[in-house]
Amino acid sequence: MGEPAGGSRRRPLRTVDVAGETGYSVQQVRDLERLGVIPPAARSSNGYRSYTPLHVRALRAYRGLAGAVGPVAARQMLAELRTETLAEAAAAVNGVHVRLARERDEALRAQEALRAIQAEANTPEFEHDGDAMTITELAGALHVRPSALRFWEQEGLVIPERVTSLRARRYGLPAIRAARIVAALRSAGYGIAAAREIMESLHRLDGPEDAQHILRQRLDQIAVRTVALLRAGADLAAVVASTQEPTAS
Repeated sequence: MGEPAGGSRRRPLRTVDVAGETGYSVQQVRDLERLGVIPPAARSSNGYRSYTPLHVRALRAYRGLAGAVGPVAARQMLAELRTETLAEAAAAVNGVHVRLARERDEALRAQEALRAIQAEANTPEFEHDGDAMTITELAGALHVRPSALRFWEQEGLVIPERVTSLRARRYGLPAIRAARIVAALRSAGYGIAAAREIMESLHRLDGPEDAQHILRQRLDQIAVRTVALLRAGADLAAVVASTQEPTAS
């Protein structure tokens, strides 16, 4: 029972062997088993845990998956993979790839929108504060509802130039530019908190540069998560394939 993992792959693996092959501590292996990341280990007559190479692959898959979607979602997904059909399990893994690709596309669209708006703001026609828009006009130009503009105002993202005694809002060029940036970010999938972070950075001395930096950081984070998922690919495939096996002894 005390053979190291480097021997025959048919030999049972001890907890310490699994820890050595996955980079987790012995306690982490036990904890992840308890959380359902890997199936329960068999027990020998003396009570010691007995693992298989599939346990090792499941833990490696978990490491990559956790880097891609977070540890909580990774735990849930691996537990579900063991009870799903091959088609369902494959679709779940593919869904993570699709989600990351969508997040990257959204970040790129927001980045491009911000560049375009900044470039437009530097053109001569934007140097004259001759035009203002009503809430209805601005909502129509942005293809959003007036209620969205009121909500953005409530959240401090877009502030009208003035509100008359009849509560009629007028938006000058600074507010129009802000509304266009918020609309671009929202259409790219950014939540209110993320949009606020970018808008606040635009009001600082190096606002546009800070905003672009935030977007570049997001793209970098998505790239790291994507690489983590790719590294887990073969191990995830083994876990998915094992769902079709009668037993994993």
